[in-house]
Amino acid sequence: MEARLDLAGSPVAGKALKHFIAANTALAGSTLPRATRELVEIRASQINGCGFCVDMHTKDAAHAGESALRLNLVAAWREATVFTEAERAALELAEQGTRIADAGGGVTDEAWAKAAEHYDEDQLAALVSLIALINAFNRLNVIVRRPAGDYRPGQFD
Repeated sequence: MEARLDLAGSPVAGKALKHFIAANTALAGSTLPRATRELVEIRASQINGCGFCVDMHTKDAAHAGESALRLNLVAAWREATVFTEAERAALELAEQGTRIADAGGGVTDEAWAKAAEHYDEDQLAALVSLIALINAFNRLNVIVRRPAGDYRPGQFD
């Protein structure tokens, strides 16, 4: 499969992507744990059907030391015993933030309160921003049908 459009090669889209990448770099500097960031990016990408981002974030997480067991269970995190309560709260927030139209009004107070039990304000801000950003990346990649499977960790460093 070949992408419908090379977004990075477009002068207009390329400028926008540079800002998205800068935002992602800023979030990487937050105190939100890297494992949480990767799990959230994987789960949102699974929901959105973004193969490129699932491939990328799964490989990046594995490269950073995440276990295959946990990566294999992200899609079934509710039934899995391998995630912390904090990670579970972040995954729930990510799911509700990704499925806004399905949630009947967005994120529930219960999901927000659970996340707030485990993350401080700066971490919550990073988490919310990350959820919005990965959803934007997912939509860009799905719309242009960016193929999955060839990503290598460090490819965009």
